[in-house]
Amino acid sequence: MGGWWQSGAMQPIRPSRHDLEAAAGRRIPDVIALHLDVLFCGINPGLWSAAVGHHFARPGNRFWKVLQAAGFTPEVVAPEDDRRLLDLGLGVTNLVGRSSARAAELTPEELRRGGRRLVRTVRRWQPRFVAVVGMGAYRVAFGKPKAVVGEQAETVGGARVWLLPNPSGLQAHYQFDDLVAAFASLRAAVGTEPGRKP
Repeated sequence: MGGWWQSGAMQPIRPSRHDLEAAAGRRIPDVIALHLDVLFCGINPGLWSAAVGHHFARPGNRFWKVLQAAGFTPEVVAPEDDRRLLDLGLGVTNLVGRSSARAAELTPEELRRGGRRLVRTVRRWQPRFVAVVGMGAYRVAFGKPKAVVGEQAETVGGARVWLLPNPSGLQAHYQFDDLVAAFASLRAAVGTEPGRKP
């Protein structure tokens, strides 16, 4: 695959069926640095994201639009520019590294292992907040079956934890405005201007 955007056009490249099949089980590097304001943690990469090598890359995923609407980014960041988040004090990782067509393909044990890996990641990189994007995955990974959206009482690796709804286009439970409101509550808790370090 080439870059995410076709040269001279603002159209995303569409991975072929072969590209998607070949992406099964592939990993995407974390977008991470020391002392971020927020480390967003997805469930696991989808096949589209794995095929193009960038987080939350499937066109129907609302993550990038929600980040902008909630005040985390000054404009909508293209998935291929996901490393720009670092300049804004933001990063991205996943509970489970391997890609799959659907998060439902992950086993409970994979999610629990992913929770332990997330604790190690947070201890190493020391973000102020960890925002887990996916309520069901968080509940399984951390053994919190009644966890709801918002700040959690527990910390992960010393960071404050915020549980957010999954912005995937496959997740119809939350409309765009509901997602923005949930992300904006975290943005208010972070309390700094985008791109400014505390």
